[in-house]
Amino acid sequence: MQQQAHVPADAARRLATQYIALWNEADATRRSVLAGALFTSGAAYLDPVMAGEGPDGISGMVGAAQQQFAGLSFSLRGEPEATGDCVRFSWSLGPEGGPSIAAGTDFARVNGGRFSAVTGFIDQKPGDPPPAG
Repeated sequence: MQQQAHVPADAARRLATQYIALWNEADATRRSVLAGALFTSGAAYLDPVMAGEGPDGISGMVGAAQQQFAGLSFSLRGEPEATGDCVRFSWSLGPEGGPSIAAGTDFARVNGGRFSAVTGFIDQKPGDPPPAG
């Protein structure tokens, strides 16, 4: 059995925090810099409604998505977890200090300290009650 790289807990938290910062960054230039630092050149992002490739493609995808949720921000829910070279973390979306209107859980593969792939799942759609925890 091939040994997988291990992502330490502090690295998982740092990566998840940087990921949330990326989704909250409205300035396209700063968002592009964040994406370049967070994602490998061949990184891929996929969730039920969006997809993007590479740091520039993912940054552009985030910018387009932000137009749909103007005035809302993302935050981490709970603590990120890591196993092998994978990180799992949950997030919520809502007005600053208000209840979430959407939430999800993302799974990411880490390569060289950066995300090489992220797959997102929606736990709460707008109009649904917030998920537990």
